[in-house]
Amino acid sequence: MKLITAIIQPDKLDDVREALIAAEITRITVSRCTGHGRAQGGVDTEELYRGQTVMPNLLPKVRLDIACNEAFVEITIAAILKAAKHGGGEVGDGKIFITPLEECIRIRTEERGGQAI
Repeated sequence: MKLITAIIQPDKLDDVREALIAAEITRITVSRCTGHGRAQGGVDTEELYRGQTVMPNLLPKVRLDIACNEAFVEITIAAILKAAKHGGGEVGDGKIFITPLEECIRIRTEERGGQAI
């Protein structure tokens, strides 16, 4: 089992979700987050926050967490790569992280392992 974590641009969420559904990947967790890598946008712009001027350098992103069995890892990655790019690919399109998933337990039935996913 693997845990696939993808950090993508917010405007690509619907495209990625539709690509995952088309690839029969339907169990995902979506979270809003902020961060930056090479694309540090907003560094030279000021914002007013609670009456004080701040220099933000964190950009809005979306985090997808997908637990899957080994057979679905490449299918999931391909769907995300296809749908998350802007055009031919731009700085800030995101990242995909793949980590081993030691155990998964479904709370309702107490199933463990691949059956719980």
